[in-house]
Amino acid sequence: MGCSKWRAAFNFGHLKVHSKLPVFFTMIILFIYLFYCLNGYCESLPRPVYDQRSNLQTKIILKDGQETEQLGAYNASPVSFVREQLSDLTNSDPPSNNISIANNFGSKKFPQAIIIGVKKGGTRALLEFLRIHPDVRAVGAEPHFFDRFYEKGLEWYRNLMPRTLEGQITMEKTPSYFITKEAPRRVFSMSRHTRLIVVVRDPVTRAVSDYTQTLSKSPGLPSFQNLVFRNATTGLIDTSWSAIRIGIYAKHLENWLRYFPLSRFLFVSGERLVTDPAGEMGRVQDFLGLKRVVTDKHFYFNQTKGFPCLKKPEGSSRPRCLGKSKGRPHPQISSEVLLRLRDFYRPFNLKFYQMTGHDFGWDQMATHQSS
Repeated sequence: MGCSKWRAAFNFGHLKVHSKLPVFFTMIILFIYLFYCLNGYCESLPRPVYDQRSNLQTKIILKDGQETEQLGAYNASPVSFVREQLSDLTNSDPPSNNISIANNFGSKKFPQAIIIGVKKGGTRALLEFLRIHPDVRAVGAEPHFFDRFYEKGLEWYRNLMPRTLEGQITMEKTPSYFITKEAPRRVFSMSRHTRLIVVVRDPVTRAVSDYTQTLSKSPGLPSFQNLVFRNATTGLIDTSWSAIRIGIYAKHLENWLRYFPLSRFLFVSGERLVTDPAGEMGRVQDFLGLKRVVTDKHFYFNQTKGFPCLKKPEGSSRPRCLGKSKGRPHPQISSEVLLRLRDFYRPFNLKFYQMTGHDFGWDQMATHQSS
């Protein structure tokens, strides 16, 4: 009898010990997890992109440049789903108080392509059109590194760039690079393989558009005619005025050709970007080695603004057009002033046509009255 009670007590104690072991090990695991998190190890773990529609097999480039495999299958190209998701997150208007998960993928690189000019040529439109493409990542604001902030160093410049996945292109646009004397040498020092895009427009129309923009900010500005002529009697054009100087494209291109061969350039017609955006975008995508994703299905012509806008993106309530600063009506300028200015630009235009191998036909154009 005594023996039976002793055995029962022993068995009960044995069960209590066994029931405490899982709790003990669980506490050890939790302690280790908390220790690692407090030391910052948890933040370095890769975070997955979740997709409820299907599984996915792709290579994701992590922060340290290594690759990891995700299991599953997707019916597009190997990394297209991830690129499209990250592109939607980073190329759209940034949501307030949200942290983009794109920060955990890819790496920051120097731009492989730069839109270097020209001001009031259509550079903002081109960049916005390009950002539709899932394989293009671009800085929204103009960095002005090679003309204003070069002393900050290349590492500072690279940190401005968005993160990119393998196969994506990093881009930026700063139109003033084209007319900056030091810019070609500085870009070449970064990479001699940089692709350079120049959006050009009839220099007479461009000058009027430039003046219109400045006038909107400084209403007390002298008239266009007073600024154009150094001497109104002789009709001598004032080439020191930036609105005139920018349009002497041949002179600026000569400076760039000292460092880069013509094959590294693509000259985009600002006029065709308005009349045939899909056609010009096809040329741009070919030049960048991209699949032709941006096509005519993405555009519609806005009659009020006088230039194409992007159709309403999926999930958005309205189409995407450039801001109010685009499409201003031009002031009335006498035809005699415009004719003199056109005569001034004609020899420079012809030289530019010869240098690029492309006749933009500006000398046969009437000046458009929209900016």
